[in-house]
Amino acid sequence: MFNGGVKLVDFKELSKEKHIEDFPLPEKAAIPLSQHTGLPAKPVVKKGDAVLKGQVIGEPAGFISSFIHSSVSGTVAGIENVPLPGGKSSPAVVIQNDGQDTAVEMEKRNWLSLQPKEIVSLVREAGIVGMGGAAFPTFVKLTVPEGKKADCVILNGCECEPFLTADYRVLKEQCGGVIEGLQIICRALSIQKAYIGLENNKKDIAAMVKNAARNLHDSIKIRIKVLPERYPQGSEKHLIKSVAGKEVPSGGLPVDIGCVVFNVQTALAVRDAVCCGLPLIERVLTVTGLVPESRNLKVRIGTPISRILDYCGAEMKPGRRIVIGGPMMGVNLHSADAPVIKSTTGILILPQEEMPEEIRPCIRCGRCIEACPMRLVPAELSRRAENKDWEGCVRFDVADCIECGCCSYVCPAKRPMVELFKWAKAEMRRL
Repeated sequence: MFNGGVKLVDFKELSKEKHIEDFPLPEKAAIPLSQHTGLPAKPVVKKGDAVLKGQVIGEPAGFISSFIHSSVSGTVAGIENVPLPGGKSSPAVVIQNDGQDTAVEMEKRNWLSLQPKEIVSLVREAGIVGMGGAAFPTFVKLTVPEGKKADCVILNGCECEPFLTADYRVLKEQCGGVIEGLQIICRALSIQKAYIGLENNKKDIAAMVKNAARNLHDSIKIRIKVLPERYPQGSEKHLIKSVAGKEVPSGGLPVDIGCVVFNVQTALAVRDAVCCGLPLIERVLTVTGLVPESRNLKVRIGTPISRILDYCGAEMKPGRRIVIGGPMMGVNLHSADAPVIKSTTGILILPQEEMPEEIRPCIRCGRCIEACPMRLVPAELSRRAENKDWEGCVRFDVADCIECGCCSYVCPAKRPMVELFKWAKAEMRRL
């Protein structure tokens, strides 16, 4: 178990029993070319082109980049800038849906007949990225750097953010597909050992996962680890500590200690791509909070968030805000015209935060130090950042902060520590 962290009220009962619904196709899909870590994709279509569902509309611009595919069939209406969560924007291919949902030809395969390099290539061509929020291109994780060796795969089923239940529902409703995806990942990495991490608020599916894991290819051994319900249990570094008992070194990557971590929906997307030829054009997300009825929806990439809010009867009254992701690490949405992207884990309607007019002084209670899962000293770090002491931020290891929000959550002075740390990191990149 990792040090620090906080126990949160999870609010998962709002959507936990809501079955996954297929959301209606959008009349227009605005598909951003930048919805992954790394360089934006380069458009390969132009206004007036006819496209099919699953057709490539953007190609990677470098090694850390991703293919982008059309999520509907229709006609390219143009390439326009669209808003993204957090206030950024991206060029997007806007497709007028023809209502036919005509797909490109997709090839079915037996993954047991494929070599690891073939699997990695198929994952790359399908445009799969981490679907837990980070959106790192999955094929890069499957490409172990020369001189390093991965010997353990961990499937992250914790979904430790409050409110979110999309991964839980995917595991419950498509457990076999997720497990098969995990097997394929193990084959791509030539690994025979894998773990599935679940928080103990998901004990009801632990037995189901264990049963599905019994039908594995003989050479792959999977163990289920039911972990204490403590945020941020689903953070990559802390999940590795809890499951494998290893610590990722400061400034290092999980592969440095032989571990590779994947999200539940990423594993399912790998299965769909390798076995069915289906690129990443849709995902399951949770819509909850101040809405008449919470839902788990399977939504095509590029669907306007405003349309989802209307479908769920969400009223954007004064004093309410839209958060994309969970309440701890999610970001405020400044425009409901933003589309769903590959990393959209949830859409929350929450009360507007009341921020103090000025940053209050630290009262030196030490609660943030106890809560920090990275063993940092947030109180000292925040003072350094507040005073623009960037060298001091470096000395106190601000780069190791995972921006989980535990420090801000427990701070009685309500200091905006995460915002200060993000500012410090941005300033340090400019130096």
